[in-house]
Amino acid sequence: MSASTLLAVDGDSFAHRAYHALPKSIRLNAIVGFTNMLTRLWQEERPASVLVAWDTLSVPTYRHEAFEPYQSGRVFEESLLEQLDLLPEVVEAMGFLAAKAPGYEADDFLAAATHAWPGDALVATSDRDAFQLASGRVTILQPTRGVSEIARIGPAEVRERYGVEPEQVPDLIALRGDPSDKLPGARGIGPKKAAELLRQYGSLEAALDDGRLSAEAEDLRLFRRIATMDASAPLPPLRDTTPTWAEASSFLDRLGLGAVAGRVAELQ
Repeated sequence: MSASTLLAVDGDSFAHRAYHALPKSIRLNAIVGFTNMLTRLWQEERPASVLVAWDTLSVPTYRHEAFEPYQSGRVFEESLLEQLDLLPEVVEAMGFLAAKAPGYEADDFLAAATHAWPGDALVATSDRDAFQLASGRVTILQPTRGVSEIARIGPAEVRERYGVEPEQVPDLIALRGDPSDKLPGARGIGPKKAAELLRQYGSLEAALDDGRLSAEAEDLRLFRRIATMDASAPLPPLRDTTPTWAEASSFLDRLGLGAVAGRVAELQ
């Protein structure tokens, strides 16, 4: 990666991982774990700019409106929701950019940021939907054990794992389904068959044009739209960011997180 690298982070993804990885007995455990993760990533990568993207949980997205079962049944504990409200402020206290807007998901801001940033980009997320962003200049950082080990995913790794190109990932999701988002996929089509169809036709649309899965065509087009990250999401102005560790430390101390505040104050 070059000196002009952007680090784009799925804030919700890492906050959820931190919340469930650390004991609930730790006060504000999601903030503690998230702060440790983000500062560690910054130290390891030394990016020119950091942007952290967030879901807006109080307002439905077009995905929820277009497909009622989308992400249905998800229930978040009140203690996690309270921390999710505070975390964008933690990010901004660090001197980094935060992206959040009604009707958009964190994924959408990741897509928008990697499209808008002129240099290389790192996308840190545990959501494999983001594999669609992998390219010659975009690498996905995927945690493989908690947040302590990170796999670097580029186009070659996407092909190895899924048997398709990164740009075909939304088509693959539409065909095989995604249980976590309650997308059913095409009847009788699993991951291997979905990849075979995409290697044969190149895209979901080409397969539909050839008469394949015609009875499910409109549903599959909708699933593909839902699985596609929206690169038109409204971003804050992208710029190089300089960490403001002293301000972040002070903010964390006011939250009663003295130990984390002390570690952040020592960063250089």
